[in-house]
Amino acid sequence: MADSSFDIVSKIDRQEVDNALGQTAREIATRFDFKGTGATIEWKGEHAIEISASADDRASAVLSVFQDKLIKRNQSLKILDAGEPRPSGQVSKIGITLKEGISSEDAKKVSKLIRDEGPKGVKAQIQGDELRVSSKKRDDLQAVQALVKAQDYDFAVQFTNYR
Repeated sequence: MADSSFDIVSKIDRQEVDNALGQTAREIATRFDFKGTGATIEWKGEHAIEISASADDRASAVLSVFQDKLIKRNQSLKILDAGEPRPSGQVSKIGITLKEGISSEDAKKVSKLIRDEGPKGVKAQIQGDELRVSSKKRDDLQAVQALVKAQDYDFAVQFTNYR
C-alpha cells in the first residue's frame, strides 16, 4: 500500500480578501461615524492594502471593520501584517501587507514538532513554501493535523492535497 499524504500550506484566498475589502469600502462609505473623515481602503499592489483617514483613530476603526469582514469570510487574521498609523500630510495611513507561504524557519519548527510529538512513522518534508507530511496510516495523518491545529503559529495554516 502506498503512503498517504497531505500538504501544510499558508495561502491567501485573494477573492475572499478582495470581497472583504469591497464590503469594508461600502460600509465606511455609508456609516455615519466615517462621514467627512475621508476614510478609504484600497489595494496597493498585489500583496498590500492601504487604509487612509483624517485621524489615527478613524484609520484604526477602518482596520477593525476590515478585520471583522475577514473573520466573517473565514479568513485568518494571521495573514495580515498591519503597521502602526503614520501621518502623511493631512491624513493618517496604515499599511497592511498580506503574508503568504511558510518561511523555512517556520517549516522547520513544524517539522520538528511532527518528528518529536507526532506518531511514529510520519515523515515531514519541506518543499519550498509548503510542508508535505506522509505516513502509511491515515489515522496518523489525522493525528498530525490535530497536533498542528492545536499549536498557535504566527501564520495561517491550511491542509491541502489529502490523499
